[in-house]
Amino acid sequence: MGVCSPDAIPAARGYLDDFLEQGRHGQMGWMAERSAWRGDPAALWPEARSVIMCAESYTPEHDPLAVLERPDRAAISVYAGQRDYHDLVKKRLKRVGRWLLDQAPGHEIKVFVDTAPVMEKPLAAAAGLGWQGKHTNLLGRDLGNWVFLGAIFTTVELPPDAPEEDHCGSCTACLDICPTKAFPAPYQLDARRCISYLTIEHKGSVPEELREGLGNRIYGCDDCLAVCPWNKFAAAASETRYAMRDDLNAPPLEELAGLDDAAFRAKFSGSPIKRIGRDRFVRNVAYAIGNSDAPRLIPVARRLAGDTDPSVADAGRWALARLSALA
Repeated sequence: MGVCSPDAIPAARGYLDDFLEQGRHGQMGWMAERSAWRGDPAALWPEARSVIMCAESYTPEHDPLAVLERPDRAAISVYAGQRDYHDLVKKRLKRVGRWLLDQAPGHEIKVFVDTAPVMEKPLAAAAGLGWQGKHTNLLGRDLGNWVFLGAIFTTVELPPDAPEEDHCGSCTACLDICPTKAFPAPYQLDARRCISYLTIEHKGSVPEELREGLGNRIYGCDDCLAVCPWNKFAAAASETRYAMRDDLNAPPLEELAGLDDAAFRAKFSGSPIKRIGRDRFVRNVAYAIGNSDAPRLIPVARRLAGDTDPSVADAGRWALARLSALA
């Protein structure tokens, strides 16, 4: 944990405005709608005097890049392989918050875990937990970059911690590995090309020129996180409920392609994957099938090409054409 003041990130608003003006947020209209609060934490809750930033490690025990060598299997982002972290982290932060209020009667707190227009990464950097790397994610010398972040805003005035310096140096590993070239420059992200955005936030069909770059990644992408050299010092995950579920560790694509809405909801109950819905999920699976180099999946692609959802059907036709060319 670390502490900063609500006005500790004055440059964040400018970075956010540039990001939005260039349209790099894609379909995430909510980023623009609340940009005034997002860019100025002091405006979100004017009574707040301190921000307590907390980081919890979810460092995987397995190599997240290994599944990419098995193109007929699905690659699912490490953070989504088990319970929804929002629920677990928020419960912990509320316990910390209750303890704080016991020490400071008459004060107030607000707890945020990705549930409000809060720029967690620059706040965490200002609180000394780490720095925003060239991949724009937070990383720390003692944390690595596999961390969940949460914030406790409070009316209690606490002494702030010193911000961390940038220790990326000349390394460009995270930029070089990106399959869709989503980083226009170091420390800049164009979400419209980011696989995490494309598989989770983007509605409708993914632009055709980006589909091959998706590979077999059907929910999120960990490439830029996995190659960071600072992970050699990463804190081990202490929460067993963040471990990858066996059935989500490189599952066969054909198995996931057969999910109807009810089966999808049952399989991903309590998982962050559930929020994108069956159609967007199976759309992603269809793209992965098209990238699988496995002609045996032609019948699966043909069935998806007839799906009632237009984006799934379009992805199925694309996959069918790609696999038929190999047969």
